[in-house]
Amino acid sequence: MDVIRLEAVSLWRRTQEEFSYDLKTTIFALLDGRYRKPSKKQVLNQVDLRIQAGEKVGLIGANGSGKSTLLKLISGILKPTSGKVTVRGEIAPLIELGAGFDIDLSVQDNIVLYGVLLGFSGRTMTQRTPAILEFAELNEYSNMPVKALSSGMVARLGFAIATEVQPDILILDEVLSVGDERFKNKCQQRLERFWRANSTVLVVSHDLDYVRRSCDRVCWLDRGQVHFNGDPREGITRYLDTVQPQGEVPR
Repeated sequence: MDVIRLEAVSLWRRTQEEFSYDLKTTIFALLDGRYRKPSKKQVLNQVDLRIQAGEKVGLIGANGSGKSTLLKLISGILKPTSGKVTVRGEIAPLIELGAGFDIDLSVQDNIVLYGVLLGFSGRTMTQRTPAILEFAELNEYSNMPVKALSSGMVARLGFAIATEVQPDILILDEVLSVGDERFKNKCQQRLERFWRANSTVLVVSHDLDYVRRSCDRVCWLDRGQVHFNGDPREGITRYLDTVQPQGEVPR
């Protein structure tokens, strides 16, 4: 059964130039006759993708190819300009670790808040707070506001919360870069239980060896389109053939 389905999904987004316009800048530009309507960029173009329950799928491609945008569409953070996105089941998106935290609230209050945003009850998150603090190695910071934490601590906290629960669908965007090598290994060990269980996992990673070893299928995005969708070894080989200098041997 398909738990994620994208049908002819396209997305146009405003360029960074448009985001830089404020009201005052726009008014002066209009008065001086310098204003021009900022352009939009097509980030995804007619993407069709189906992922079945329990499947582990790796998304690969160059920076700017649309991988993270695709994850945001699946997670409901963005809406497509055209096409249809269907998701069945509880989803835990680890896209921007720490996004959604209230920096003025304490760490333990944010654990409950973050979990509720993921769709779990406040009571459940309160019960799981000690385990989350332990895994994130933040016991001594439990009553401190999140704004007192370093960016690495915030990322560890986000990872600990999202992986303490057992969602139907787990979305991972380069989360294995969290913390030092010791903590990265700790994260990988925790993620193993999602592979052993029947959770559906969609992962973006530049660690192609990890994707080759861990995923059932790979989807290669190139300039907003699906360039390959199939066997991980074949897809990664094709991708490397396009990005490596001629004659270079892959490691």
